[in-house]
Amino acid sequence: MSKKIAIAIDAMGGDNSPDKTIEGIKIFVDKNKSNDDFILNVFGRENEILDKLEKYKINPSLINIINSNNVVSDDEKPLTAVKNSKNTSMWNCIQHQLDGKSDISLSAGNTGVLLVISRMILKMINDVNKPALAGLWPNENGMNVVLDLGANIECNDQNLIDFAELGSALFKSLFPTEKAKVALLNVGSEEMKGTEILKLASERLKGLSNEKNFLYNGYIEGNNIMSGESNVIVTDGFTGNIALKTAEGTSKFIIKNLKKSLTENIVTRLSLLLSYFSLKKFKNKLDPRKYNGAIFLGLNGPVVKSHGGVDSYGFYHSINLCYKIVKGNLMKQVKNNLRHSKIV
Repeated sequence: MSKKIAIAIDAMGGDNSPDKTIEGIKIFVDKNKSNDDFILNVFGRENEILDKLEKYKINPSLINIINSNNVVSDDEKPLTAVKNSKNTSMWNCIQHQLDGKSDISLSAGNTGVLLVISRMILKMINDVNKPALAGLWPNENGMNVVLDLGANIECNDQNLIDFAELGSALFKSLFPTEKAKVALLNVGSEEMKGTEILKLASERLKGLSNEKNFLYNGYIEGNNIMSGESNVIVTDGFTGNIALKTAEGTSKFIIKNLKKSLTENIVTRLSLLLSYFSLKKFKNKLDPRKYNGAIFLGLNGPVVKSHGGVDSYGFYHSINLCYKIVKGNLMKQVKNNLRHSKIV
């Protein structure tokens, strides 16, 4: 029998936890009733977790509870995390992964602390000196991997090369039948535009582009991110975070104003009824909960950060993302990509 996919889950991180994290586990278990290839290692206060397992009627044979009474607070500073966060549910999650008992870790807790703890315990991959925070965005043809989304305010050309290799490895692990197509986010698509760092990274990516690892498509502007022409969008954390927040805000604006326009009077309400299923499909595509889960890349093991304020349905999607990452053998893809770049 093949080894089960082991996911370490910090049940105490984020708003309304452990209720929302355990309910998210319930959704994941229900949607995978026909699968017996996973085990969920759940870290937190055992009595609280057991109460929620009973509340949501979850089969305890699929859950391995590791009691962790201490919890990382939302206002904990990353610089004091090493001192104050040992033996918390978040710390024990990552340690479990380092010990080889879990394949991936998931937390909805403090982002800065999670990054510091993950980097300290798992360490960086050789020759990669900065971790990247990668997210999934929908595009017209499927999905994008976008990175960095805020882990690194400043990056040099080597960092961007690393992000391209890491991001394309993530894309291939999640979508193995598709080609990874890399683009650098820039103020224009012309070669003379952009900073010197972008120009250096672009020239080097041209030499690394190949059918096996990733194809380099050049520069991409913000208004083309969701076109589907490229599916691995690379940028520094400052620009990436602004792009992320802009996309989230735009999505909320569209949904809010569309709903308002379609419920103004009897005529618009009638049109809403006539186009209900099309609008439901449209709203579903823009539902940010379906894309919940940012991945720390560049570490000696994958770590997923769920949005702290997401509900149980969103947390379910982050568990499912963890499952797919391990199923797609992300770390093997990463090593292959990085090995290729060093040979070239």
